[in-house]
Amino acid sequence: MRILGVDPGLTRCGVGVIDAKADRSVSLVHVSVLATDKQLDLPERLLLLQRGLAELIDKYEPQRIAVERVFAQHNLRTVMGTAQASAVAFLEAAQRGIPVDLHTPSEVKASITGTGRANKVQVASMVGRLLVLPEGKLLPDATDALALAICNAWRGGSLTVPQGALTPAQQRWREAERQSKKRG
Repeated sequence: MRILGVDPGLTRCGVGVIDAKADRSVSLVHVSVLATDKQLDLPERLLLLQRGLAELIDKYEPQRIAVERVFAQHNLRTVMGTAQASAVAFLEAAQRGIPVDLHTPSEVKASITGTGRANKVQVASMVGRLLVLPEGKLLPDATDALALAICNAWRGGSLTVPQGALTPAQQRWREAERQSKKRG
């Protein structure tokens, strides 16, 4: 399964593409950081992100997209920028019918390192080991995008059941989970 991870941000948006197998092995396909100039107006920055993501999605044809879940921070501008960049990824996925999964930072850390309290260095080290990357060569945004994709391969989505091939019981179970999350 090919998964595209997005670490959303207006200034720097990390994008990582991996291939994952049912045996939990993962391999690097692509990694980059889409950057926008802070001096540009917001619509222009979002357009640059949209074009960059669209190009990468069209080129690498992921079967799933994993995006970091926006969580409340004290800096409203940062939260807004992250949410706006996330929306660009959601729209690009929706236009192509690609499922999107959201993962919290602690979920990603726990999936990659075994603890939800891991620091950036620990996450980067494990991502490097899993994907056989040279140490310290990636920007944090790129590392986070790859970590999201790996987390999604291991926790979100299925590596053995193609999308749309769920049994009726699995479909009912998934719907029951969605309803229980809505209720709270």
